[in-house]
Formats: sequence, C-alpha cells, structure tokens
Amino acid sequence: MSLQDRIINHFSDSIQTKQDAMASLCELIEFASQKIVEALVNDKKVLTCGNGGSAGDAQHFSSEMLNRFERERPALPAIALSTDTSTITSIANDYHFDEIFAKQLRALGQPGDILLVYTSSGNSANLIKAVNVAHDKEMIVIALSGKDGGALAGALNEADIEIRVPSNSTARIQEVHLLISHCLCDLIDHQLFGG
Repeated sequence: MSLQDRIINHFSDSIQTKQDAMASLCELIEFASQKIVEALVNDKKVLTCGNGGSAGDAQHFSSEMLNRFERERPALPAIALSTDTSTITSIANDYHFDEIFAKQLRALGQPGDILLVYTSSGNSANLIKAVNVAHDKEMIVIALSGKDGGALAGALNEADIEIRVPSNSTARIQEVHLLISHCLCDLIDHQLFGG
C-alpha cells in the first residue's frame, strides 16, 4: 500500500466514523447541550478533564466557552482541570495521579455544575474518581467516550449523559470528540444567544 493510499484510508475511516456517529448520537448531543445551557442559565459552570489528547480536547472546549466559538458573545464559565501544571504535579506528587482531577473538583465543583469528561478508553482511574466526586457534589456528568465505554460507563448514573463514539480507534474517537465539541459550542451559542 502506498503512502497516499494510507492517507486515503485515514480520510475514509474518519468520514465513516463521523457518519456512524451522526446516525446514532444527534439526540444525545442535543440533550447534552440543553443540560449545559440549563446549568449556565442558573449561574453554574462547566469543568472539563481528560488525559493526553483528551486533555487537549477538554482544554479546547473550555477555551471556546471562555473566549468565543464562531461569533462575538459574552464569555461563558468553563474551567479545564488539566491546565494548571503546578496543581496537577503537586497533587500527583503529594497524593496520587488518580487524584489530580478529583481533588480540584472537591474545591471547585458546586451542585448543578457540569463535569465534561473526555476519554477514548473509559478506563482512566483519575477520570473515574472525578466522576465519583462529581456525583458527591451533585454535579451532572457528560462523558464523551468511545470503544465500549470502559469502567467509566459503569460509574455513570441515570442523570449523566454518555456520548459514546462508535469506534475502537483512538484516533477516530478523538476526531469525533472534536466535532461533538464544536456541535456543543454551536448549540450552546444558538440556545443562549439566538441566530
């Protein structure tokens, strides 16, 4: 197989995964956007987290909320829990890496806030601990996941929303997570500011 054939395969696989996600996830994405809007209207905030590339996705969503997406509008409250390296490394050093998000949530999370979790495998202990703390704090969890949902899927409760990308490929899952993030940003802006 030539290098260009490999490129074509990546594009084709990405397109197919997005079409599969579109067919199965629209209702969940809409519902998640409504939950976020409900929280924002009630002076609550969105806290995001993830590991590796998923940390980048969490930060991307937070930046689109705090700054702007595709239109001028007031800043919306969002905090990416993966951005403060001093906090993350001190928690990991003094306690355990599994606590890096949970400890921040104990301090920053409030009832009615949203925890937006990004994960391709669903098996990261630090994300599962964060979900458990979010439940203790009476927060709603929205999980963008993939594969079989992993252990995280079992940690969610009936009030939470799991948006699971129908793929076993980490690359494809993360590509669709970015698209879902952009859908959420657009839907939030539309519901809050019209047009």
